[in-house]
Amino acid sequence: MKIYLRILSYAKPYLDFLPLYLLYTILGIFFSIGNFALIIPLLNVLFDKTGTAQTNAPAQLPKFAVSLDYITGTFNYYFVQVINTYGKTGALTFVCLILVASVFFSNVFRYLSLRLVARVRARVIRNLRRQLYHRIIGLQLGYFANERKGDLMSRFTSDVQEVEISVVNTLQAVIREPLTIFGYFAVLFYMSVPLTFFTLILLPVSGGIIAMLSKRLRQQAKTSQSTLGSMLSVIDETLGGIRVVKAFNAQAYITGKFEEQNDLYARTSRRIDNTRDLASPFSEFAGVMVVAGLLYFGGSLILSGQSNLDGSSFIAYIVLFSQVLTPAKALSSSFGNIQRGLVAGERVLSIIDTEPAIRDRPDATVLPPFAHEIRFENLSFSYGDKDVLHDINLTIRKGHTVALVGPSGGGKSTLADLLPRFYDPTQGRISIDGHDMRDSTLHSLRDQMGIVTQESILFNDTILNNIRFNTEATEEEVIEAAKIANAHEFIEASPEGYHTMIGDRGSRLSGGQRQRLSIARAILRNPPILILDEATSALDTESEKLVQEALQRLMQNRTSLVIAHRLSTVQHADEIIVLQQGRIVERGTHDDLVRRDGGLYQRLSSMQSNGVLP
Repeated sequence: MKIYLRILSYAKPYLDFLPLYLLYTILGIFFSIGNFALIIPLLNVLFDKTGTAQTNAPAQLPKFAVSLDYITGTFNYYFVQVINTYGKTGALTFVCLILVASVFFSNVFRYLSLRLVARVRARVIRNLRRQLYHRIIGLQLGYFANERKGDLMSRFTSDVQEVEISVVNTLQAVIREPLTIFGYFAVLFYMSVPLTFFTLILLPVSGGIIAMLSKRLRQQAKTSQSTLGSMLSVIDETLGGIRVVKAFNAQAYITGKFEEQNDLYARTSRRIDNTRDLASPFSEFAGVMVVAGLLYFGGSLILSGQSNLDGSSFIAYIVLFSQVLTPAKALSSSFGNIQRGLVAGERVLSIIDTEPAIRDRPDATVLPPFAHEIRFENLSFSYGDKDVLHDINLTIRKGHTVALVGPSGGGKSTLADLLPRFYDPTQGRISIDGHDMRDSTLHSLRDQMGIVTQESILFNDTILNNIRFNTEATEEEVIEAAKIANAHEFIEASPEGYHTMIGDRGSRLSGGQRQRLSIARAILRNPPILILDEATSALDTESEKLVQEALQRLMQNRTSLVIAHRLSTVQHADEIIVLQQGRIVERGTHDDLVRRDGGLYQRLSSMQSNGVLP
């Protein structure tokens, strides 16, 4: 119930729809009950030979009161007036016209309530997806390292859709059906207290069984949604790594992983459907049992003269009670259907409730423009229990280039990721011009940085929009940035020039072309601080030369932190930091380090000079 109410909280403000929805629902129920209550005068007109209708009618119009007595008394008063004036044929016409009007208004108010529910449904799903997306955008990079992308996509798509189908769509049943049942029972108690008490005998039994089925459905739904997330992860990995799958003849292997999750999901879904579908037949069977008992018990009372109901009233009572079964059946089905949606909602809300580890402090200030130096002071960092960096002390002066080199796994990329606050250090601090980065807003910090990574991150959009990403640059400025990045020529040769679509992640471009677009994007941003993470390591010789030229232009008059495996690309760095197992083991210029006998840098340089990459 807590999760259900929280999901509905995304429909706020409630005053925007709830009063009207309750009004439409109550009026719809009122006219719906009136449709069947008209059976009594209809039967009296057709079969009453003794004038009972005139006898039971009040002699004068009743005074207004909010009660069933006032409604029935008023109707009977006018009903008798019609009989006396137009005869029974006129009364039959009167009842039929009232019936048509009642059905018309019942459906009008039902339609109006459905329009409101549609608006609420759209609002809930929109707000839920919006908050989920905003939360995921705000989470730190470490969160995504521990989560499967397919499972996250499952929560965005199938889980939110399940919430819409199973939770929000049952909103009408959860509100309307109890009100309908209450309205019908109010009329039934008014007609006969003993008979109505008799009908309530089996309700606790059926309610207990439905509650048991709902609990079982909830457990099965958790397994189902988790399995669906795993299956989507396999699909995502297959599509992302299809080249490797085919190259290693691994179709059967990867298909086996998919089939395992697919079969498990199918079995779980079948169990859910079997359990859920049991609720509706059971409630209907229980209702029919009550109706059968009611016919016997009520008929016995009438035959023995112990009931205040006559034949027409008893028939109307049976018809009215039979209509209780419809909302009761819908309500029991809703409780079954809602369980799967609640589990899906719980999965979505678990992400929304995840607090970002990297966020602005309440008193965070805007970082002033970079002017002097960046300092890493006594810096240590660990991923959980795994220590990655130990006691790092490093100063990067404005306009200087500092290169990070060393064996893989030494902590180079981690150190670079700490600068834009993708992570926060476990110990120590990073300051820019004496300002601790954690005291500055993330936006003002990252606004002064540009990043070019080994894997070019591009979007399925035009070349122009990829370079202009998140800026207000003109097309002329984009072209100038592309020229500096050695990208203008291949862009002009593209089918639609700068307006050419590049496909998913730039799949229509070569690796060198993608990298030059990334550099053009960084050039256009014109950041004072630049982070280059293995920007040329995955390129062929010709592409590397073009990209290296673009990088040299990009790095001019900027403060740069460069990660490189190819030492030839960092020979002109102002300082080279050699990292091994998370510690700085050597530092200096290229000339200093290659002359250091037995040093790690000298050994790496020698290996690369001899054509052996470490």
